[in-house]
Amino acid sequence: MERRRRFGSVKFAGLLAIVAAALPLWSQTNRVVPVPLKGVGLDEQIGKSIDLNLEFTNEKGYQQPLKDFFKQGRPVLLNLVYYDCTMLCNLILNGQVDALSKIPWTPGDKYEVVTISINPGETFNLAAAKKQTYLAGFTKNQAAFAAHWHFLSDYADNSKKLADQIGFHYRWDPRIQNFAHTAAITFLSPTGKICRYLYGIKFKPLDMRLAFTEASQEKFSFSVDRLLLFCYHYDPKANSYAAFAVNFMRTGAVLIVLFLLFFVWRLFRTDKLKHHAEREEVALTKGR
Repeated sequence: MERRRRFGSVKFAGLLAIVAAALPLWSQTNRVVPVPLKGVGLDEQIGKSIDLNLEFTNEKGYQQPLKDFFKQGRPVLLNLVYYDCTMLCNLILNGQVDALSKIPWTPGDKYEVVTISINPGETFNLAAAKKQTYLAGFTKNQAAFAAHWHFLSDYADNSKKLADQIGFHYRWDPRIQNFAHTAAITFLSPTGKICRYLYGIKFKPLDMRLAFTEASQEKFSFSVDRLLLFCYHYDPKANSYAAFAVNFMRTGAVLIVLFLLFFVWRLFRTDKLKHHAEREEVALTKGR
């Protein structure tokens, strides 16, 4: 009896631990979203087509329509960033380089990559310089990446039009001169249909290959593991907070709660099995 009381106390303590761990973490990650982040996010537009006639400024300073990059049956990896970003954009591009360098396919043979600035103030010179920076990250197939990874600049506010078409919602905060946006890349079919999104700043090579394969066959896949990361600087005057890792914190809180629930479930299950074994032992003893 005394042992069972101790077991009950342990279970009660486990439940208290769940509440104690969950409440502060969850409340911290569910504060009121700062005004500059309202409306920022990504609404998946799986199966919809983008306007391939939208024009952008290429690395040489000339206008070029998107349809020039959708040809010969190759899927397209599209990401919207801005080149002067010192936070999330660089991490996305770094993760993209890492994943692309680990898959056996060659750009121009199996796929195209298109990176477009959402900042209308950024010029083609900046896009060209950014391209050279990331080409240096490839130890092989560098010439292929140079020819088939296109860095474009905005033209006639078409970046915003394209962003709306793929569900990529961002905002400009004039007070701190930065864009608030999410971390995600988009895979499109050779005809310009949205097939899949990958989220975050690190991409698994296997996921990348699967996304290209689905897009080449015009297959559509909604994301199961959506983890939105926001790029936004801390602004003390606005009494806001940096939302760069808000969802990482929220995910951590959920994992902690799940772990504690599993721990308490194991306690209950062990207690039940032991109690059942004790009853069987008593029954066998009486039967003798």
